[in-house]
Amino acid sequence: MDSLDPCHSHPLFSKQALTAALVALGGAQSDCAVLPPPPSDPCVAEAPESRQAVVFSNPILPAPSADPWVIQHSGIWYALLVAGRSLELRASPLLSEIAAVKPITIWRAPKQGLLSRNIWAPEMHFLDGNWYIYLTGDDGDNDNHRMWVLEAENPLGPWRNRGCLDTGGWAIDATVLESGGCRYCIWSGWPGKRNGRQNLYIAPMRNPWTLDGERVLLAEPTESWEQAGLPLCEGPQVLRRGGRSFIVYSASGSWTPDYCLGMLVNDDGDFLNRRSWTKHGPVFQKTESVWGVGHCCFVHHPSAGDLIFYHAKTSLASGWNDRNVRVQPFGWSPNNLPEFGQPVTVSPESSAG
Repeated sequence: MDSLDPCHSHPLFSKQALTAALVALGGAQSDCAVLPPPPSDPCVAEAPESRQAVVFSNPILPAPSADPWVIQHSGIWYALLVAGRSLELRASPLLSEIAAVKPITIWRAPKQGLLSRNIWAPEMHFLDGNWYIYLTGDDGDNDNHRMWVLEAENPLGPWRNRGCLDTGGWAIDATVLESGGCRYCIWSGWPGKRNGRQNLYIAPMRNPWTLDGERVLLAEPTESWEQAGLPLCEGPQVLRRGGRSFIVYSASGSWTPDYCLGMLVNDDGDFLNRRSWTKHGPVFQKTESVWGVGHCCFVHHPSAGDLIFYHAKTSLASGWNDRNVRVQPFGWSPNNLPEFGQPVTVSPESSAG
């Protein structure tokens, strides 16, 4: 997979160096062999045709957990998630052990201010020689939700605040697209000043913490599968393969069982032209036993191939606290379109949390 930065690793830290750092912080896990669970286990998604056995027990993070940002680098798996008003990082040589790893708090929100409450959906990227976290927060008033940028030389911190991205209004779920020496920010925002609809927007970036132009509308929730609960497009993620670029995004209300994934496809590299993007969807959606699938990210594993991480609900009731994080492999069609299949089923015991 010729992927962009989302959920992509960078050779900055060796496995030994990170493990040593985690030992010092009390969060390291030892290497051991992966023993596959029984083939009949409903919680297992096995990667096909791998060079060695790679088995994933789902959910990899129990409820309540959502909006996963997972990367794999030099044999170490990292998972970055929100914990209340803090950001927590887990790291393990084994994906199957990521839930058991003691999380390390790498950043805490200030007690007051515009980035003190409602911290959502962090992403960690390596850009221009430093690490950056894009996250969303407000001061307790949802109307003030904006996207902020943290910077550090090391994933463990210390992290410093580089400020708020000037999106011209309500904005969440920033991600980064890089192509041809250019960098773009993609996010979800309100078209005006009132809640009730979220579109996808894009803007060029001057540097990792500054936009360099007005926002451009990419997608609106015009389809019925994008309108359950509220008409929403959010959580954009980037894939690239065979000269094609993809934005895989979440649609409908995240609190509903109808939350799903849609996709925009670009074939000409004219990313700021809305007409250059074609909408497909839903490309990943609920089944009779799995609901509310969305807010994904991607990695390419050297043995397991291309993986999608996402959260799903464990109840048909509206809400957020029943979501857990899962992973499974996905494939590609002959014309280079991702094929995600159906979300994996987990047992009631695994869903509890």
